[in-house]
Amino acid sequence: MENTVIKERLEALRGRLRQEGIDYYLIPTADFHNSEYVNAHFTVREHYCGFTGSNGTLAVWQDGAALWTDGRYFIQAEHELEGTGVELMRMQQEGVPTIEEFLKREMKQGQTLGFDGRVVPASEGMRYEKALQDREIRFAYDRDIAGELWEDRPPLPAGPVTVLPEEVAGRGTKDKLADVREVLKREGAGSFLLSKLDDLMWLFNIRGCDVECNPVALSYAYITETENHLFIQEKALSPETRADLIGKQVTLHPYESVVDFLKAQPQGGAVLADRRQVSYALYKAVGERQRLVEASNPTERLKAVKNPVELANMEKIYLKDSVALTKFIFWVKTNIGKIEITEISAADHLEQLRRAIPEFLDLSFPTISAYGPNAAMMHYEPTAENHAVCKPEGMLLVDSGGQYMGGTTDVTRTIVLGPVTEEQKMHYTLVAGAMLQMSAARWLYGCTGRNLDILARQRLWNAGLDYRCGTGHGVGYILNVHEGPQSLRWQYVKGLEETPFEEGMDVTNEPGVYVQDSHGIRIENVMVAKNDVKNEYGQFMHFETLTWAPIDMDAIDEKYLTEEQRVLLYGYQKQVYEKVSPYLTPEEAQWLRGETRVDSTVALNPAK
Repeated sequence: MENTVIKERLEALRGRLRQEGIDYYLIPTADFHNSEYVNAHFTVREHYCGFTGSNGTLAVWQDGAALWTDGRYFIQAEHELEGTGVELMRMQQEGVPTIEEFLKREMKQGQTLGFDGRVVPASEGMRYEKALQDREIRFAYDRDIAGELWEDRPPLPAGPVTVLPEEVAGRGTKDKLADVREVLKREGAGSFLLSKLDDLMWLFNIRGCDVECNPVALSYAYITETENHLFIQEKALSPETRADLIGKQVTLHPYESVVDFLKAQPQGGAVLADRRQVSYALYKAVGERQRLVEASNPTERLKAVKNPVELANMEKIYLKDSVALTKFIFWVKTNIGKIEITEISAADHLEQLRRAIPEFLDLSFPTISAYGPNAAMMHYEPTAENHAVCKPEGMLLVDSGGQYMGGTTDVTRTIVLGPVTEEQKMHYTLVAGAMLQMSAARWLYGCTGRNLDILARQRLWNAGLDYRCGTGHGVGYILNVHEGPQSLRWQYVKGLEETPFEEGMDVTNEPGVYVQDSHGIRIENVMVAKNDVKNEYGQFMHFETLTWAPIDMDAIDEKYLTEEQRVLLYGYQKQVYEKVSPYLTPEEAQWLRGETRVDSTVALNPAK
């Protein structure tokens, strides 16, 4: 069916591009800070193509339009782009060019490439420069042309900013700034431009609400050897928050004054600016007057290693969150077929269980509640107009999490609602075994996620299966549900810095199988890296699990498990029962006892 609204918007944009002399125009999924999730004000790409995923770049030219997105969103993008005339470019698939390759192939000598330089990371803009350097291409990056055409565009957010008490944060801003300055000294930088929102919140021990589910406030920071400058919307600060920041020796500036401030800095200094995070426009502004030091944000790595206070709070919060999820699974499995349960009502019920936890602040991302074939879309989100009714058959995948005063959670369980096929049982069992095998990893210090990812994928690959995403990502502390630099992924990406696991880094563990028009399976826990024995070979490490929710034994076929995985499965289920059952009603606890099979003789004897 033709999507006339999107087509009309694209034609209006093409008309304006003709007036401005712009031949190709790029619209990424980003705000001024390269955030993964963005406020409605920044959903320009969605406005012009209808694709709602969190990652994608739209290219528009006079004769066409194309959207690049990754494997998590292929199925979703197919549906949402239908009838728009926008071509789907499946990233990293055979025969599909990158954006740079496409521009190099299509753009002619002397043409103009346009984009809003505030929402394109410097690293991306510089890739375009390199790819097009022999074409004498003009870059027009000082206008938000697509945004200017958007009538009734939501305003720039400016929610209230609050202070995170030091007893919750674990460390004060003064100590964090001292750590940052130590890194700057090693890197040979006299100052540091920071635009990554969750890093800013961590550094100054504040939290905001300018991005849905992400407790961040629009801001920038400029740190020198002796000064701390924070650019933030004045109306977002209460007198108490303002006083707290000033008491931390922070000089406050209007949010919109950052460019003028940078252009007023003395010539010849050395500024650390992470080109992956700082916008192309800001990067260019700094480079006009000062030498740019190429390095990652020191705050990213420092933030990723959770301190003892954070880890202790996370352990408590994850248990409470796991109890809520277990109660939810009980509710689903005992009510399916008796009352109507939709993808939306299921998500709503789980949210209410989380809201009953005293420390609850918000969801950590919109709940992915996906029944049957919808679960094949990794980041599917039901809507009032488009959602499924769950039946007592097949499986319901629920990926969810909460923001709490004491931690940020992320967990997925795939719940059996009734009869499932033999193929679904095989896929489910392989995924459960993969998750458990990763949980049991032991390694020498120095390993990155690329060393460890095979522990999850090996038996899936042996079966000719895979999932088009990483196995795990870092999780923030009362911050963004996705954070780095640590991750679990197998694929080599040129230019992507790899980070060894340090003690205190957390990471998700979420292998899966996704079969289009049939089913999707994901099982996800969060783990923390810990030091193990240290001997003549070096420092050994292991993971400790934070998530304690049952794995659905109704979809387990043990012939697809190794003996080691089988032992791990029953061991994990036993711990779930022991940790969670004291917080359940007698009826729920009795159900969990059966669900985890703690009394099963099968669990006590080797597999035949």
